[in-house]
Amino acid sequence: MKLDDLLKLPIFDGTAIAAGEKGLHREVHTVNMMDAPDIIPYLKRNELLVTTAFHFKDDLEALLQLIREMGKQNCAALGIKSKRYLGSIPASAAELADDLNLPLLELPVEPSLGDIVNKSLSHILDVRTTELHNAMQTHRQFTQQIMSGHGIPRLLDQLSELLRLPVLLLGPYLQPIAGRFANSATAARLEALSAGGSIFHTPPSVFSTFSLLGESREAITLFPVYTHKQLHYLCIEGIIPTSERSSVLTVEQATNVIAFELMKDNALKQNRRRIRNEFFANFIGGAFSGSEEIASRGREFGLSGDQKYICAVGKLDGADKTTSFMQYKAEQDRIAEQIETELGQAGLSIHLFTHDRAYVLLMPLAEEWRAVETSFIALLERLQNKVSAHYAAELSFGCSSYAQPLIHIPVSYKEANEALYFGVMAGRTRFIELYQPKEVPEILRMIPYEHLRKFYADTMQGFTDETLKDHHMLLQTLSVYLETHCQLAETAKRLYIHRNTVIYRLEKCEEIIGRSLKDPEETLRLRMAFRIKALLPEGGLV
Repeated sequence: MKLDDLLKLPIFDGTAIAAGEKGLHREVHTVNMMDAPDIIPYLKRNELLVTTAFHFKDDLEALLQLIREMGKQNCAALGIKSKRYLGSIPASAAELADDLNLPLLELPVEPSLGDIVNKSLSHILDVRTTELHNAMQTHRQFTQQIMSGHGIPRLLDQLSELLRLPVLLLGPYLQPIAGRFANSATAARLEALSAGGSIFHTPPSVFSTFSLLGESREAITLFPVYTHKQLHYLCIEGIIPTSERSSVLTVEQATNVIAFELMKDNALKQNRRRIRNEFFANFIGGAFSGSEEIASRGREFGLSGDQKYICAVGKLDGADKTTSFMQYKAEQDRIAEQIETELGQAGLSIHLFTHDRAYVLLMPLAEEWRAVETSFIALLERLQNKVSAHYAAELSFGCSSYAQPLIHIPVSYKEANEALYFGVMAGRTRFIELYQPKEVPEILRMIPYEHLRKFYADTMQGFTDETLKDHHMLLQTLSVYLETHCQLAETAKRLYIHRNTVIYRLEKCEEIIGRSLKDPEETLRLRMAFRIKALLPEGGLV
């Protein structure tokens, strides 16, 4: 309790303030009586020390030294029965106490120091007992709110009514989880502080009060809410002075109840997330027998069989594969929760799954993809920014090319994964890659060069020496024949030769390669060989 409140007790009647009046707001936690000259090593913070000053009657410097040390230790005050041995408070002592803002009390002859100590401690204990009783009642009240199913938002409303100040719950990165700021810009400014590294790591039972820069200069008080391996914050839009013990205890009881509720909610979320991810893994893996089963299973997780979806797959760039599985899962869960929060704030019914070290987003599409493409890309960029700011990691996305009904989501998932793969192979980071249907040359470029070279050599081994005139002519005829879908007349027309000449040349080709051109497999193989020839640096065999 404050010193000026303590001095209102009848036991302090007749007490005069000799010096240090500006320090009367100091907190008093305990009262002690000085009966020996070596009290200095035993001084305590917020302690009221009373004495007869017997040991200082002939040693003014010792008294001044005591006052200096009490100032250093942030003691509450020094009370002296000056009439007993000093006669009056020395002027130098009063001047020093004024400089230190340490209250110097001139106690009356009566009552005794023992009565002053006992009555003061008894009153302090009564006040603390009342505070603890009120705290227990508050804790019981808050717990009842949670147990009755009203949840954290109702608890915050009740706490706000008690404090007469707005109250919110913030996440680990100062993002609002429950409640809203009076000024909408406050949330962005707090998150900017968090992204800049100004996260408030406070020891247990300690809270922080600060003012945000700007025109409004809002005062914010943050109380830490400790859960398993994660820190949340109870945010009060206003100042809670440390001297208001009742208010501080009330908020601390709220943080305890909220911490248990958060841990319970987190356990339930983890279980729901695990079940959802198992469903998606089975879905992608082809574990469901048909469209009816897929539609039935999907409805359990809010997915409609008639709805079309765009699929986006995100992965962290350069993820450390040496990280233990437990560390990886913990980080994945934190990032997934961050993404869920951002999706909720965006007001979009996007479904999130985690599968194979990836974050999979399914967005229902009720209109043309081009109409929502820009906004969806902007959302993915916002997710990238949040992950980069909060986790010092870069997130990249691959997106399917167009919407697919639920039954074809595995196809969209493969497209998104392929787009992500090509972005990584191009050496890019923090990118968003849209899937593009691949042409034959692009597909062939995905095959290692040596494999392409061997395939061409095996197919065209009879035409090893392409410099020979007849070989060049035969290859040209064969190429045009295959490109015209094996039509003799069209081949002759394009080459300006007679139809029988075409037949003759094709027969020669069959003799060289040793296979019939009437076999569809062989014509496909030859067409692929000609496509590969255009991709080889040498233009063919060496």
